[in-house]
Amino acid sequence: MAQSASVNGPLFNDPPPAEEGWQGLANVLDALTPSVDTSIPLTPSDITNRIAQMLNDGRHQEALEVIEKRQAQREASGEIGQDVQLMFLRARALAANGKTNEAVEAYLAMTTDYPELPEPWNNLASLYIKQQKTDMAYDALNMALRANPNYTTAKANLAQVHLLKAYALYREAESAGMRAAAARAQAVQSILQR
Repeated sequence: MAQSASVNGPLFNDPPPAEEGWQGLANVLDALTPSVDTSIPLTPSDITNRIAQMLNDGRHQEALEVIEKRQAQREASGEIGQDVQLMFLRARALAANGKTNEAVEAYLAMTTDYPELPEPWNNLASLYIKQQKTDMAYDALNMALRANPNYTTAKANLAQVHLLKAYALYREAESAGMRAAAARAQAVQSILQR
């Protein structure tokens, strides 16, 4: 009977870990092991789901290594087309590993090739916000909302960009001598800090 790949099993042909325990029992079990591989290989969807879980669990470097293995495997087997989900996960992993410029490049490539996908636009905007490039974040979020007008995460991020812009403008007005702008800047700042 075929075995299903376990959730925590190897993603590729990684060597199994060294066995521990009673050698006599291990020899008997080895003799009973089928001589053919009965495991079912993971599907591309299974692999991307596992990588996404690694990223969600904070295992960013491990996820990036698995992504690189998967990309090499795709190239070696001559698979055609792009695995868009893998591209997106790679950009997420790069960002999570502090490779912001590489992540921005990856998201820009995705937004060029797949402008209809809102998630790369949104994640690109998040990186722009961290880099204090609010105008670029604003543009990216508007593109995300053009791709999907109901994308609530992009709406929330766009609201944050509006607040960041309002804060900067109030500070400029305060510097130019408008006293009421200071209180408004503080009010906006208190909202941003929540």
